[in-house]
Amino acid sequence: MTAVTSITAARRAARTRSAQSATTTRLSVFMLVPVALLIIIGLGALLSASSVLALREADDSLFYFRRQLMGVGLGIAVFGVFIRIPYRMYAKAAMPMFVAGIGALVAVAMFGVVRGGARRWIEVGPITLQPSEFVKFAVIVFLAMMLSKREHSWAKVGQFLGPLALSLGSVGLLVMLQPDLGTLMLIGAVAFTMLAASAVPLHWILGAATMSAGLGIALAALEPYRWRRITAFLDPFADELNSGFQTVQSLVALGSGGMFGVGLGLSRARWSFLPNAHTDFIFSIVGEETGFAGGLVVIGLFAVFTVAGVLVAMRAKDRFGRLLAIGLVSWLSLQAIINIGGATAVLPITGIPLPFMSFGSSALIANLAAVAVLVNIAVSSRSR
Repeated sequence: MTAVTSITAARRAARTRSAQSATTTRLSVFMLVPVALLIIIGLGALLSASSVLALREADDSLFYFRRQLMGVGLGIAVFGVFIRIPYRMYAKAAMPMFVAGIGALVAVAMFGVVRGGARRWIEVGPITLQPSEFVKFAVIVFLAMMLSKREHSWAKVGQFLGPLALSLGSVGLLVMLQPDLGTLMLIGAVAFTMLAASAVPLHWILGAATMSAGLGIALAALEPYRWRRITAFLDPFADELNSGFQTVQSLVALGSGGMFGVGLGLSRARWSFLPNAHTDFIFSIVGEETGFAGGLVVIGLFAVFTVAGVLVAMRAKDRFGRLLAIGLVSWLSLQAIINIGGATAVLPITGIPLPFMSFGSSALIANLAAVAVLVNIAVSSRSR
C-alpha cells in the first residue's frame, strides 16, 4: 500500500510540474510574442516616420532606421544575457545599481549634450546614451529590494520613509535638472504602484501620493512652457499653432488614417507636419498608415503583455520577485499608456517614448532587459 501511495504521489507531483511548466511557457510566449511584434511594427513605422527627417539631416533616408536596427541587435544581445541571470541576484546588486544610476545622472548634469532645450544624453565617441532609461530599471530594482526587506518594519516610520524619500528625491532632483518631467512622473507612478502592491499601509500611500501630486503640479507651474504643454490637451485647438500644435497634428494624422489607414509608407504627417514623429509620436504614424485597426492592434499587444506580466508577478516565488515583476511591467505598461494618451489627446504630452517602438537605442535596450528579467521570474516560478 505504501509503494502504491508513493507511486501515486510521484505521478501527481509530475503532473503538477508538467502543468506548471506549461503555464510558464504560455506566460513567456504571451510576453515575448507581443514584444517581438511591437518591435517589428515599430521598425516599419520608424522607416516611414524618419525617412524625410533623415534625408534632410543626414542625406540618407535610412539613417535613423539603420541606427534603430543596431539598437534592436544590441537589445537582443542584452536580453540574451539578462535572461540567464537569476532574478534574486538583483537584490544583492540593487544598491550598486542605484548608486551607478545616480552617478550617471550626475554625469549628464555635468557633461550631457543639450538637444531641444534638454540635457539628457551623454556622447562617448559615436555612441549616444540616455542614462535616464537605465535609471528607471535601477530604481525599480532598488525599490523592490527595499520594500521586500522592510515588510515587517512598517511601524518604524523613520527607518522606511527617510531612505525612501532621500533615494527617490535624489533621482527626482537630478531628472528635473535635465529637465524631464515626463520621466519623473513615470518613476513616481511606478513607485506608487509598487507601494500599493507591498505591505505599506494604505494611508501612507495616499498621503505620499497627495504630496507628490502637489509637487508635480508645482514643478509644472514653475515653467510656463511646461504648464502650457500639460494643459494644452484640454483644448489643443485653442492654441493650435503654438502649445497645441503637436497634439493637433497628431490628431490630424490619426484622423487621416480612418479605419484601415492611408497605406504603409504613405504618411503625410512625416513631411515635417508632425514634430518628433519617429520618437514621441510613432503611434500617430501607425494610426495614420494602418488606421484605427492598426492602432487597436498595437494597444491590444500592450494589453496582452501587461496581463502576462501581472500573472508572472502573481506566480513569483518570493516577495522580491513579485515586487520586481510588478515594477517592471508597470513601467512598460504605464509608459505605453502615457505615450498613447498624449498622442490621442487623452493625456498631456510628456515627451516619453513608446516602449519597443519609438526611436532610441537606450530605451529599447532597457526595455528588453526588463522583459528578460520578467521571463526569468516566470521561469523561476516553475518550481514553486
